[in-house]
Amino acid sequence: MNLPENAKRIITLLNAAGYEAYAVGGFVRDGIMGRKSGDVDITTSATPDEVEKALDEISIDYYETGIKHGTITAVIDRESYEITTFRTDGEYLDNRHPDNVRYIKSLREDLARRDFTVNALAYNEEKGVIDEFGGIADIENKIIRTVGDADKRFREDALRIMRALRFASVLGFDIEEKTSQAILDNKSLLLNIAGERVYSELVKLITGDYCESILLKYREVFAVIIPELEPCFDFPQNSKWHIYDVYTHIVKSTAIVDSRDYMRLAMLFHDIGKPFCKTTDNKGQDHFKGHPAISEEKARDILERLHASNLVKNKVLTLIKYHDLYITPKPSNIKKWLRTLGEDMTLDYIDFKIADLSSHNFELSEHEIETLRRIKKQTVEIINSGEPYKISDLAVDGSDLIKIGFEGREIADELDKLINEVSGEPPLNNKEKLLQIAETDYKAK
Repeated sequence: MNLPENAKRIITLLNAAGYEAYAVGGFVRDGIMGRKSGDVDITTSATPDEVEKALDEISIDYYETGIKHGTITAVIDRESYEITTFRTDGEYLDNRHPDNVRYIKSLREDLARRDFTVNALAYNEEKGVIDEFGGIADIENKIIRTVGDADKRFREDALRIMRALRFASVLGFDIEEKTSQAILDNKSLLLNIAGERVYSELVKLITGDYCESILLKYREVFAVIIPELEPCFDFPQNSKWHIYDVYTHIVKSTAIVDSRDYMRLAMLFHDIGKPFCKTTDNKGQDHFKGHPAISEEKARDILERLHASNLVKNKVLTLIKYHDLYITPKPSNIKKWLRTLGEDMTLDYIDFKIADLSSHNFELSEHEIETLRRIKKQTVEIINSGEPYKISDLAVDGSDLIKIGFEGREIADELDKLINEVSGEPPLNNKEKLLQIAETDYKAK
């Protein structure tokens, strides 16, 4: 276990003052698994007052970030370490936070209140790993299991439902049978959890390498937090292009697409409008004309409800809006998309379409996927070449058009026309030539 020096310093300090102190939870779990870990949380027999006194003696800065629940945050070299007193929790009246806590001196009792066995592990260099509830065996067997009674754990804190699913998705673990059943039995309690907390866990979950099986197996849980997904369950797509129902297609394409948060969120929501616009032709083939607009509207509602950032929301909605349109190998068309979406989002848009098509009927979509891969290569070449495709790339600007006589909206329209012509024929991007074209267009008005 490779404890960071500053965490080691705090633990040593508390031990020297006569208290027990250990790294606890995710850091220990990840260390056993050989995974890179993030923050180090510390648990101690010292009360908050005793922790503060010990930190004061060697001038370590700290903040009372969670004093109600026994937590002090120490800051060393701009790194934060949460130090929490051994405790037992009172009643969880809101299915999220204990109404009160009681400080104790027993590490085992402190570990007994934690969510999952794989997180109920403690470590310091003197005593090594302390495993009171079989966490090491569950890590070895790749199992997520609650500490103690699963129903009680989830009724105490319903966000643990999302955490269980997130750990399974990220780590590739199975969820133990009683824990799994308790998740399904208590899923409605997620309605008591703040949207931003649900969103944080959801994003981590869907960006996990094993999200497909979790999204499929626990779809009733996701229907609680995102009811817009439920109409997609088992909704058929009788089309030669599709081999899955709407929800299964959504999940498989979500697992395929690049794991950045906005890409996976966009894929999770890109077809949720389909059940509301299905038509069937006289050959029995289903069509979903207009579904991107409906999906975009529903995704907007979901993201606002879950308090997603504006940056993420705008990227998600842009990908959903355009996902059913076409980009062609023609350079002028690629440049049109670059003007519409910008460089990064155009590349994302192509990747998005490839992932979407990869969960269609592959025999029919394979050719289109290969075409899109060639288009992506062309797009990168155009970006790197410096060829003109933006209005700002033109050899003329609005002031030049004003001199000719254009005014108001006419200026923007003419610039747009000129960049379209230049995009198809870069040598035209010459001030004299463009002014000639503009003068001809002005006279033809």
